[in-house]
Amino acid sequence: MITRIREVRRAKGMTLDDVAKRCEPPTTAQTIGRLETGTRTVSIGWLNRIALALGVTAADLVDMPGKEHIPIVAYMGPDGAYAPARPSHFVAPLIEGEMVGLRILTSIGDYRAGDEIWCMRIAPSDYAQALNRDVVVPRPGGRFLFGRLIGREGDRLQILPLTPNARQQIVSDPPWAAVATKLVRSL
Repeated sequence: MITRIREVRRAKGMTLDDVAKRCEPPTTAQTIGRLETGTRTVSIGWLNRIALALGVTAADLVDMPGKEHIPIVAYMGPDGAYAPARPSHFVAPLIEGEMVGLRILTSIGDYRAGDEIWCMRIAPSDYAQALNRDVVVPRPGGRFLFGRLIGREGDRLQILPLTPNARQQIVSDPPWAAVATKLVRSL
């Protein structure tokens, strides 16, 4: 079995230590390094733990015959485009947990018309983890509010809409919120 642990880890911009700490239970960077280089056998259990830590499926970490890949032909840096030192591939986005989507119809803030924003639904107990992140929150009457979560006081969320010179909006006791986690943009 050929694993793509190192490739996926690097594509996610994570260090060996980052992955080790996110494993459940946490492990050491040395162990992750041995597993990704093949000096230690990767069991199904380890594959599942590492996949969860990287936010991908276990199948994304294994090179299987017939699996579609998008090869990376170049990296772009301050000195221009250059070829990768080793073959590399993009990892397909993972739909995890309870996701909802938001389509941008008119360019606003960092978002362009046509953008798709994938958002992870969170419970009220997790609102504090979403501070300073873009969120979508349901409002009465089938309406929604999208903007930056800038504060929380009790059951009230303070959200700053993306429109220029906008004033913060207060949403009291929303049943859920969804944090923007992925941006899909066509060129």
